[in-house]
Amino acid sequence: MWLIGSIVMGSLFIGSTGCANIIPPSGGPRDSMPPVLIQAFPRDSATNYQGNRITLTFNEFVTIENANENVLVSPTQKNIPLIDYKLRNITIKLRDTLEPNTTYSINFGNAIKDVNEGNIFKNFTYVFSTGPQLDENTLDGRIILAETGKVDSTMLAVLHRNMADSAVSKDRPRYIARLDGKGNFNFQNLPSGRYNLFGISSSYNKTYDDTTKPFAFYGQTIDLDSNLQNLQLYAYAKAKAIDLKKAVAATATKDKQLRFSSNFQGNLFDYLDPFIITFNRPITVTDSSQILLTDEQSNPLNNFTINNDSLPNQFVVRYPWKANTPYKLIFLKDAFKDSTGLTISKNDTLKFTTKREEDYGSLKIRLNNIELSKNPVLQLIQNELIVLSEPITQRDWYKKLLKPGSYQVRILYDTNKNGKWDSGDFFTTKRQPELVTDLNITIDVRSNWDNEKEITLSSE
Repeated sequence: MWLIGSIVMGSLFIGSTGCANIIPPSGGPRDSMPPVLIQAFPRDSATNYQGNRITLTFNEFVTIENANENVLVSPTQKNIPLIDYKLRNITIKLRDTLEPNTTYSINFGNAIKDVNEGNIFKNFTYVFSTGPQLDENTLDGRIILAETGKVDSTMLAVLHRNMADSAVSKDRPRYIARLDGKGNFNFQNLPSGRYNLFGISSSYNKTYDDTTKPFAFYGQTIDLDSNLQNLQLYAYAKAKAIDLKKAVAATATKDKQLRFSSNFQGNLFDYLDPFIITFNRPITVTDSSQILLTDEQSNPLNNFTINNDSLPNQFVVRYPWKANTPYKLIFLKDAFKDSTGLTISKNDTLKFTTKREEDYGSLKIRLNNIELSKNPVLQLIQNELIVLSEPITQRDWYKKLLKPGSYQVRILYDTNKNGKWDSGDFFTTKRQPELVTDLNITIDVRSNWDNEKEITLSSE
């Protein structure tokens, strides 16, 4: 027989991790099967339960991991249950007084694993009722991110019985459901009644307390007796405000000289990019009369601008650049000053040449079934950043010059025609966010090449 010397019991609050280390015998194929529940007390789906302790027994040694992130109790509890594990048993002690005639569910997410191989018993849900029967209403739907058309599977779908708008930011939700990898959620064992449905970021207090995190709301009160299903929610997040004081502090330097740099390497400028000048200190005074843009022969070019960007140490130079053309940008000594009056040490010149047209590719996209009445805007994406955004006025879209590379394609439906995506607003106007469709298409643009792509949008 295999002799087990000593086994350490893991005892934890939700969110803790046990420390049982059981060494399996060597040899044989790797165990790839998750633990199997062989007994529960009280039994799963029990009724008229009046206790506060539940014991689950499995066919092998188990552990609980990341319980704070994984275990969801509905209806939600004021006091976090205690969860212990030892050998093949998991024990749950409920610290709240159970409500009468109420169906409870405990979803373990990915918390239960076997000790030896770490195989997960995925999304196991244990159900019981304090009344004579289980509630059997269901509600399902999907949450997607309105700004990208993608899914954040870490979000939670939540139901509130309190109909006040403030409930989602002040109260714990009554019921919670996870999203799967496609953004789908499914509530089970719900009692009849009216609810407000939201999508919130997964956080311990389960309230909407940070507008920069994803949030979604269903636009009407849900009555489970009306058998609503396949509900669609669109999540949005407010942009984080720029803290100018922190931005100024971040640009501070111990360097005793005022220096600057450009956003291109060498002397070759990609003129499809903004021309950015960055200083090592915040700039408080700019004298544009002491900044000159000239051609290669030092002839002044007058129709250029240089303006402060969003950060106090950055400036953007704008000009209708021509391809394969040399330029000079001249800064006289007193063109820029910081708060102490410090200037650059001497007159300085940036010499550069714009790229050739042959360094870029053209792109023609034919968009079949595009709904022009919805004010579509084409978005080309690289590394999750929008590198091009242009309104679509006909099914054939053309761009003469585009950087070579791979682009993902999205369509923004620009309700207010301002050319950009706008988030929603729940508390004041109940406005849903503008929607973006991710076409799940990649377009490869080659330099010095006429690139073409035909896309047929879904007619749904």
